[in-house]
Amino acid sequence: MKTLKLRTLALAGSLLLSPLVLQAQTLPTPAEFYFDEDRAAQRVLDNQRGEGDALVSRLLRSIERDPRAWGAMARLGDIALSSGRQEVGRDFYARAIAGAGDRHGLSRSLRWHYGWALYRAGDAEAALEQWAELVAVGGVRGQWMPPTLALVLWKLDRKPEAIQWYAAAVRTEPDQWTSPTDLSALLPQWRAEEHATLLEVQRAWAQSLSKPF
Repeated sequence: MKTLKLRTLALAGSLLLSPLVLQAQTLPTPAEFYFDEDRAAQRVLDNQRGEGDALVSRLLRSIERDPRAWGAMARLGDIALSSGRQEVGRDFYARAIAGAGDRHGLSRSLRWHYGWALYRAGDAEAALEQWAELVAVGGVRGQWMPPTLALVLWKLDRKPEAIQWYAAAVRTEPDQWTSPTDLSALLPQWRAEEHATLLEVQRAWAQSLSKPF
């Protein structure tokens, strides 16, 4: 039932998505510090709770009542991407981002959540594209940026850049990031494998300190 509903809504109002351009995403050089909480990026998309068909049904009803329910639309994108329905999930998110535009209160949050949904669906390059938009726009230096970009760059085998971004996290909060002992407390929303990857970056950063210039 859930798969049928997701497919039906996607086909009913889907956008024609442009082909994915396979090129490396360019990031600016990391700034010195990242103290901004950037609550707009990490804002909850939709407050409806539950799981399975019941949640999907409520989200679909929300969109039927209000075609501008961008948060509900993105939640459906999360569900589709996490269940392996890549096209459906990307379409929901594309519609939500395009509909909300750059000035909507959810605009930063949509891209932040979309990046995580894409990363966890196995598309680190597309995840970086979403997060890079947030780095480039608005002059915000969010605390989430250094560790998150270090993670995705390491995953993409762009290791020197990953180390540079991790170094920005250390400069910002040296007590937390120089030698983290409990990443589950620092990054409670991250998964165990994401913590493990970031520890690889931390070790590489630490080793880089002892290399001669």
